[in-house]
Amino acid sequence: MTTDTISDFLIRIKNGYMAHKKSVLVPYSKINYEMATILGKKGFIGSFKSEKKETSKMLAVELLYENGEPKMTNVSRVSKPGRRVYVKKTGIPRVLGGLGMVLISTPQGIFTGEDARKKSLGGELLCKLW
Repeated sequence: MTTDTISDFLIRIKNGYMAHKKSVLVPYSKINYEMATILGKKGFIGSFKSEKKETSKMLAVELLYENGEPKMTNVSRVSKPGRRVYVKKTGIPRVLGGLGMVLISTPQGIFTGEDARKKSLGGELLCKLW
């Protein structure tokens, strides 16, 4: 059993892209579902749906490619269970000059850095994607 479900979710997607798979299965949780929703809206992944396996609920995530290249080339987990990283609304970083994005867990839910800036929200800096 993994203790860091966010890292597990992100790395399974990254490894699926590196292996040029069409889809990957990740364990279902509310935070993974919210992150998949945001990644789908931003075009990093395709469709996703929850599936019931023998003993657990899984999330099937479709991976997208453009001219044979993965839509998500890299991911970096910022806040970890051993070291939490929090940012104010003014300290939200930009990734690759706006080509990438950050995910932030706020009291109102999970948002991209851009959306959190618009809503004047700070929170836990989960990861950087590009």
